[in-house]
Formats: sequence, C-alpha cells, structure tokens
Amino acid sequence: MVNLKIKKPFIKYCSSCLYSTSSAVSLNFDENNVCTGCLVSGEKVTIDWRHREKKFVDLLESYRGKFNNQYDCIIPVSGGKDSFYQAHLVKELGFNALLVTYNGNNYSKTGLENVQIMREVFGFDHIFFTPAIKTLKALNRLGVHIMGDMNWHAHSGITTYPIRVAIEKKIPLMIWGEHGRTDVGGMFSYDDYIEFTKRDRLEHANRGYEWFDMVEKAPEYGEILNDKEMYAWKYPSDEEINSIDVRGIFISNYFKWDANEHYQLVSKKYGFKVPNEEFERTYRKMSNLDDIHENGVHDYLKFIKFGYGRTTDHASKDIRSRKKSRELGIEEVKKRDHIKPKDLIRWLNYVGWSEEQFDQVADKFRDPRTWWIKKGKWIKQNVWGGESEYGDVKLEKSEWFRFYIEN
Repeated sequence: MVNLKIKKPFIKYCSSCLYSTSSAVSLNFDENNVCTGCLVSGEKVTIDWRHREKKFVDLLESYRGKFNNQYDCIIPVSGGKDSFYQAHLVKELGFNALLVTYNGNNYSKTGLENVQIMREVFGFDHIFFTPAIKTLKALNRLGVHIMGDMNWHAHSGITTYPIRVAIEKKIPLMIWGEHGRTDVGGMFSYDDYIEFTKRDRLEHANRGYEWFDMVEKAPEYGEILNDKEMYAWKYPSDEEINSIDVRGIFISNYFKWDANEHYQLVSKKYGFKVPNEEFERTYRKMSNLDDIHENGVHDYLKFIKFGYGRTTDHASKDIRSRKKSRELGIEEVKKRDHIKPKDLIRWLNYVGWSEEQFDQVADKFRDPRTWWIKKGKWIKQNVWGGESEYGDVKLEKSEWFRFYIEN
C-alpha cells in the first residue's frame, strides 16, 4: 500500500563537498549549490593568522595567574590529536594549563596510550575523571532510546565537568578546539569569533536534553537514575559561572584548523600514536581514539538516522582542505558509510542488549526526508547518483506511516 500523503524523499548534495540537505548539522546552499560549510571554510585562506595568533597571546596574557592561580587556563582534553595540538600551543606560548578529561569508559588501547603520553610530554597537571560505570551504561542505553545516540553522556560530560572544575579551582579561561558547527556547516563566520555558550552546549552538544531529562525519562525505559549520580552532567548555575566570569574560547578562531596538519605535528614532536588496524567506517586512523565506538556503532547510528557517516565527514573536510578530490571522496563513501561495524557486538555485551533490540530501536530514528521503504527494505538516494538498498525494515508495520512506501 503506497502512502499517498508523503512524497518520495529527495536530498540535494553540495557541488563541492559530500554533504547534503540531510546533514545532522544545518546547511544552506548558494546559487551554485555550494554549501555554507564549504563557503565558510574558504574564509581560512583570506585570514591574517599571524594577527590572530597575537590576539590569542594577548587574550591568554590577560588571564595569566588570575585570582592568584597557578593555572592560566583549563584545556578539556580527550588525549586525541586535537587535544595534543591545543596543549602544544598553550605550552609553546609559555602558559600553564590544567588538563581535564571526562572518561566515558570506552577508550581504545591506543587512546589510553596517548593519554599517558600527553601526561608525560607537556608537564601539565591532569584531572582524569570517570563517572560510575553503572551510570554510564544506563546513560548509553537511554541515549539510544531517547535520541538515537548512545554518547549523549560523553557530549554532555566533556562540556560540563571541566567547567565545574573551572569554578571549583577558580580558573576562568577555558580553551576549546574547533567550533564544530562552524567547521562542518558554516554556522558562523570566522570573523564572528564565536565563543562557548550555555545555549550552544544545550542545543548542540546535549541534543536539547539536560541531566534532569535523563532522570525523568529513565523509568520509562526500565532504568533507575537519581540526582546524586548526575554530578558530571549538572551544568553550573549562572551565579556560579558569573562568580569568576568563566569564558570559553575556540582555538580555531585564532589558528588555522587542519586536523591532518595537527596529526603530522603532534606525531613527530610528541609521539602521538594511531592504531595499527584501520577503522571499518572511515579511512582516517587518527580520529576519535578516546572512544572505541565513536567511529563504529555511534557513527553507524548517524548513518541510520541521516543516511551518511564518518567517511562523509572526513572526506568532506579533506576535500575542503584540498587533500582529496570529490571523486576519491565518493569512492571512500561507497566503500564505508553503510557498514554495520563489528564493535556493535562489544557495545551490546557492555549494555546487555540484543542486536534485534538495537535494530528495532535504531530504526525509529530514521529520517523520512532521507529514507523510504520498498518491499520491506530501506532505500536511500546516494551522493554518487541513483538509489541503493540498505537492509530490512525492522519497524512494526503500524509505524510505517511516517515513510514513503514504494511497491
């Protein structure tokens, strides 16, 4: 039976990179069908980065020893290549940082080795915080149920816990890496000097949910959480923030941000490591080593929801920085974006789910702007043209009403 109320999906792809109108990060397109992410990325070649570096140094200098503190700033770090780059810049400029890590309990072996290397090579003090494992497992399950993202706890944790440390230790300046929505989607111009805000954290990192939403919704999905368990995700009050005027700046506004160049620098200078084996869902081996599921099942959930994955992200960034052609990017996407990763088995064992349960929950988050149903199979349009089939529909037929159905 064809659903006559819903039109067959059609998404538009950027003529320069590989992003489309189904992007999880909002995009607009100009008259030449170039997305805002590519347009804003193009600003990087027109910026006087030496002038911006001076502005960065002057800014840090204004916070040196604030409140008679031994630390000039806090750097939230995962131990990844970008964390190394942030610590490198601050160290080279002669400032003393306190490193703060939120540990989501899913580090890869290589990721943990890099954390230890970071502790040894920079000479900075380092707080490594791990929430209760029981709570983390519950939040993994709740994240998939509520928003199709098992890593809500990590997105929220890294943008909350370090700020709690900042207030407790009276260190007002936070040094973040890139502003993701600007880097991916061109949400702001680099001339805007966007800074970290409570609203940005809630709407983007937190996907619109706070800690109390998790506590409130937990019983609906058979989970038990209480206020005392949620310390790491409780954002400080305005009064606490204002007591020392916490401020968060993004290094990508002051230094030309290029992950490939960061990797070359930190691997040569500090011994940053990458795993021997490749990831299944991306060709980059240098990214997201702090969570063994970030490039795997977490990214697979994004493919289920929006129809693209980590390879599209990485290839689009490499196309923008002239390190890969669009044609080669498309070939990588064809090989990888759709793969159901092996690490799903590890995650299922971790949280106590079956694969069938995962598939049924995940299917509920498919975006009808991207997916439609044909003879009980999921179908979507592709960046390389045409349409492809991507597995059986696991939804109950009573839930098919949201999708275009093609006989």
